[in-house]
Amino acid sequence: MDRNIAYWFAIHTRSRHEKQVDIFLREKSINSFLPLIRTLSRRRDRREFVDLPLFPGYLFVNMTLNSMYDVINTRGVVRIVGNDSFNPTPIPDKQVNDIKLLLSSNVKLDPYKYLKNGVRVRVKAGLLMGVEGILLKRKTNYRVVVSIDLLQKAASAEISIADIEPID
Repeated sequence: MDRNIAYWFAIHTRSRHEKQVDIFLREKSINSFLPLIRTLSRRRDRREFVDLPLFPGYLFVNMTLNSMYDVINTRGVVRIVGNDSFNPTPIPDKQVNDIKLLLSSNVKLDPYKYLKNGVRVRVKAGLLMGVEGILLKRKTNYRVVVSIDLLQKAASAEISIADIEPID
């Protein structure tokens, strides 16, 4: 990896500190991305919509290896995710961009368990055109599951079977 090229990395945060870490990183002029989904909160005395992290405990930063020190020393950051404790592992741009596309499309998103096996598909039409993921068949509908391999986390969106094509 080139130390001067920016890559996407996953940041593991303290529990329930994702939004605060996102603010701290932006104050340091570090490009961060915290995928949030709007969910109905059901408390005893009231119900309201709240924005919760799509991947609890994680957010993404686009940084060079030279700025790693600034990120790891940000309050609330536990570690930069990698295959071992000393080498952070970059996340492919395509996976991060697919999550961004899912969020901007205004389709209903749900966190989903990470799938290792399944048919890889690409959306060929509609709001999610270009998104690649795993096809999941439900009783009444189909979903495309987009995974972040390094985190072993995923998100799913409802899709029309006519809008997808298999990836060879």
